[in-house]
Amino acid sequence: MGVEYKPKNNRNGGEEDHCNSAVTDPPLILGLLPSALVDHVVKVDRSLLSQIPGDSGGSFPVEIEELEHILKEVKVHILSSPDDPTLAKTLAGGSVANTIRGLATGFRLSCGIIGACGADEQGKLFASNMSFYGVNLSRLRMKKGTTAQCVCLVDELGNRTMRPCFSNAAKIQGDELRKEDFKGSKWLILRYAISNLEIIHAAIQIAKQEGVLISLDLASFEMVRKFRLPLLQLLESGNINLCFANEDEAIELLSFRDEEDANPEAALEFLAKHCQWAVVTLGPKGCIARHGKETVRVPAIGEANVIDATGAGDLFASGFLYGLVKGLSLEECCMVGSCSGCSVIRALGGEVTPENWQWVYKKMQTKGLTIPGSGK
Repeated sequence: MGVEYKPKNNRNGGEEDHCNSAVTDPPLILGLLPSALVDHVVKVDRSLLSQIPGDSGGSFPVEIEELEHILKEVKVHILSSPDDPTLAKTLAGGSVANTIRGLATGFRLSCGIIGACGADEQGKLFASNMSFYGVNLSRLRMKKGTTAQCVCLVDELGNRTMRPCFSNAAKIQGDELRKEDFKGSKWLILRYAISNLEIIHAAIQIAKQEGVLISLDLASFEMVRKFRLPLLQLLESGNINLCFANEDEAIELLSFRDEEDANPEAALEFLAKHCQWAVVTLGPKGCIARHGKETVRVPAIGEANVIDATGAGDLFASGFLYGLVKGLSLEECCMVGSCSGCSVIRALGGEVTPENWQWVYKKMQTKGLTIPGSGK
């Protein structure tokens, strides 16, 4: 597989406990990534998806043996297309990392990662890729051990199925978090995962003490389905300021109720009862969002030329958060999110290419939205 290794501006200290330790200014937006993750994104035929555990289109953890098996099978099932020569890519991954990278790169906001990576080649790749894009890594602990990996299988239609592996992966624990990690920041981005519930609660507690707002992504319909009760408890705690769900996650969230309640609109209403901002993305149908008594429905922006859906929701969150930081209206936040979310599906992997960022800015211009860094 081709490796997206970005050596520029790599201040990773190798065996040091913290990356970019000289950086002192607090980032405006932080992302919690307990175990840093490297994505292996590959275009494959659909027959492979029936041979791996779990439902197609979801994201659910596997053990190292299963990950190695999938990566071996990928070589047999990889697609070949004269119109799409880039069939595989390895880069810093994970939902939170995708959102943070988008905010730092395309929206030019100061961002940082709280978490841990292994002192291995994958860890160095993660740190190099993120620091290249200007992400503050002074809160990223480098530990002995391995860095988590995820295989992202993309079918002919651009739909992705993810199987992350956290076996023996370096991980930051809740008791390692410090007030200094959060002090001076405005937002903390979280992704729901049952294996990270302890550190999620620890991070929320400290963040709230420091006046930091919390954004939560529901991760996947599989995660919601299997671990719905602790998720509902987390949402009903009132500690989540902003919540993102895609259509499948929204339906799964309320599937324990009457069948008529298991729909995106009902999920939006439920989320809005407990969060200041609630957003449900609907793929090519756009999104619905609510803040207080205001509800908006915004269509998707851009043509439906899907190469790879990996990171679409993550980059939508980048744009929406940018809008909130800049004081845009709810509808405008959704419009920016739609622009950035649609941009990442135009290429393989969860990062937006420079050409596609230009596409985002042009779309924003046509909608009368302020382009990052332009002042107009």
